[in-house]
Amino acid sequence: MQENYSRLLTYAYNITGSYEDSQDLVQDVIEKYISLDQSEIRNETNFLIKSTVNHAINFKNRHSKKMVYGEWLPEPISFDNAENKLIKEQTTRYTLLVLLEKLNARERAVYILKEAFDYSHQEIAQILDISAENSRKLLSRASKQLQNIQYRPDHINTSADPNILQQYQQALSDGNIPKIEELLLDDIRLSADGGKRIRVIKAVEVGKSAAAQLLAYVQQQFLGNKPFSFHTFNHQPAVCFWQGDRIYNCHILDIDAQGMIREIYSIVDPEKLKRLQ
Repeated sequence: MQENYSRLLTYAYNITGSYEDSQDLVQDVIEKYISLDQSEIRNETNFLIKSTVNHAINFKNRHSKKMVYGEWLPEPISFDNAENKLIKEQTTRYTLLVLLEKLNARERAVYILKEAFDYSHQEIAQILDISAENSRKLLSRASKQLQNIQYRPDHINTSADPNILQQYQQALSDGNIPKIEELLLDDIRLSADGGKRIRVIKAVEVGKSAAAQLLAYVQQQFLGNKPFSFHTFNHQPAVCFWQGDRIYNCHILDIDAQGMIREIYSIVDPEKLKRLQ
């Protein structure tokens, strides 16, 4: 059973975007499985995957409207954390996790199963109890929505030059708005998530001038002399700002193939940062 745990947790996290909730729902699936008469279950792994995926879809439907300060962002994951049980190669990049929030839970599950786990439409149909044709339609609809919001999987830079992070942090520390603007695409999108406890200045800011000014203001008012460190979360570069022994704020960057920052995800929610300490 334990050998299936990481696999099930990875499926659940990709669908829910929450590691903590994924742990709970996978544990629930395993406990229910143990209590079943297993004599007629032909394939334990397939049964558990099907149960986990559908449980995650139901969870996502129940929690689709999240009341938070700012814009709800997924919980970031560090693969350097020994407690992280996700399968690294099958864990979705942070930018895609954010974009998947635009889809309904079933579209999201189909997209994840097809694109991240390379399932056939017939296999997806068996997991979700739908037809293969319905699976194709859901994938098509999901792909169109991601295309409409300008997601290009082959253009995501997962191995950005560390100098970009250093330049970004230096520009912030200096409060140098023109320098910050030089690092940002014209249509940069800055999103902030304060969770249920921390108020943020603004949920979303679009455009390099407005985003640079907001970043400089937040740096001056809140991040000031806080120590910082560079990391990689969900396959993407990040800067963490520390207050004592805890992370106070985390910026995850989406950097394009030319080294320009096109998305910044600012996470202040302490519940989402605690696992990164």
